[in-house]
Amino acid sequence: MADKLTKRADDYAQWYNDLVLKADLAEHSDVRGCMVIEAARLCDLGEDAIRIGRYVQGHRPRECILPTLHSQKLSRQGGQPCGRLREGMCRGHTLPPKSDPVHGVVVDPTAKLEEELIIRPTSETIIWNTYRGWVKSYRDLPLLINQWANVVRWEMRTRLFLRTAEFLWQEGHTAHATREEAVEETERMLQVYTTFAEEYLAIPVIRGVKTASERFAGAEDTYCIEAMMQDGKALQAGTSHFLGQNFAKAFDVVFANKENQQEHVWATSWGVSTRLVGALIVTHSDDNGLVLPPKLAPTQVAVVPIAKNAEQMEAVKDYFAPALAAMRAKGITVKFDDDDTKKPGWKFAEYEFKGYPVRIAIGPQDMENGTVEVARRDTMEKQVMQVIDLAEKVEHLLKPSKATSSESLGIA
Repeated sequence: MADKLTKRADDYAQWYNDLVLKADLAEHSDVRGCMVIEAARLCDLGEDAIRIGRYVQGHRPRECILPTLHSQKLSRQGGQPCGRLREGMCRGHTLPPKSDPVHGVVVDPTAKLEEELIIRPTSETIIWNTYRGWVKSYRDLPLLINQWANVVRWEMRTRLFLRTAEFLWQEGHTAHATREEAVEETERMLQVYTTFAEEYLAIPVIRGVKTASERFAGAEDTYCIEAMMQDGKALQAGTSHFLGQNFAKAFDVVFANKENQQEHVWATSWGVSTRLVGALIVTHSDDNGLVLPPKLAPTQVAVVPIAKNAEQMEAVKDYFAPALAAMRAKGITVKFDDDDTKKPGWKFAEYEFKGYPVRIAIGPQDMENGTVEVARRDTMEKQVMQVIDLAEKVEHLLKPSKATSSESLGIA
């Protein structure tokens, strides 16, 4: 497979596109800028990791499903914040150039709708209209909502995962009683994203605050994490926005404080998307294919038995059974590939191209010597190891490098 992959030095953009398609991560749909995601397991693990990150901090937002459609009236009701949001979307080409900023998708031009509907590019207008009914007293705060959803935006130049017209993302929306709580929440989520990027994706990131011209429309401050790709370009990998009281005032979301006085709530929103899958690819992968960090790899270890017949295959299975059980007992995900329709060489190339972190090969001579051959995908190094205590050795290989920690980057 790797021999059909464009070399990075020849055409970096084509290398990326080839790799996504040939590694069965995604494919183009019949609508420009939309994709069929085949790497759903990577997205699932990412979702789990972000949720775990919040839980560890005692931060448990409600999981919510917000509607895909909202009305023109709702967008107009948002006033200045929503106007700034629409203007920001147009500047970013999230809607067709020269179009009405709130133009909807016409499904049937002959249909007589009461009003035009908008397919959400983000959910601020929907959630703040909803919060107006949910928030009455300081006892209702903080209010923390999280959802995983598809959103649609107009993009002039698209690239699978990195920039698409429709994408899957995780977005949070919170309401607080004080400015201090909201700022703390904004910074907390930035740290959750930093931890996820570095500890799960093994991508070092730099945290910072966007300039006024770059911040999210309707926000007072936008915090972000930026990652450096192999081609020397920075990629925005996640954002956390301090919205102040802008949306609360636009939608009149007020609460009675402890003194029974009416105040507008303070707000945040934050999100990461399937762009992180693209970031993962362009950070680690090489001319031989994908390189997946162990914590996010759906399968961490591929075991390839080398056997000439069914009898030898059974002997290899018996030989490796204790090590296999020990690895699985440690939580290591292992695939024992006993498919006899494919040659070992084909399997080696397949697992290398698809980025399995560790590959183990076992042949008749290994059984005689009490050994296995262990290959690392990241460094391409191979070594012969004793099968005794193999689980502990593999566990050590799968541990993340200290070089990608926040502390080593000086941004803890």
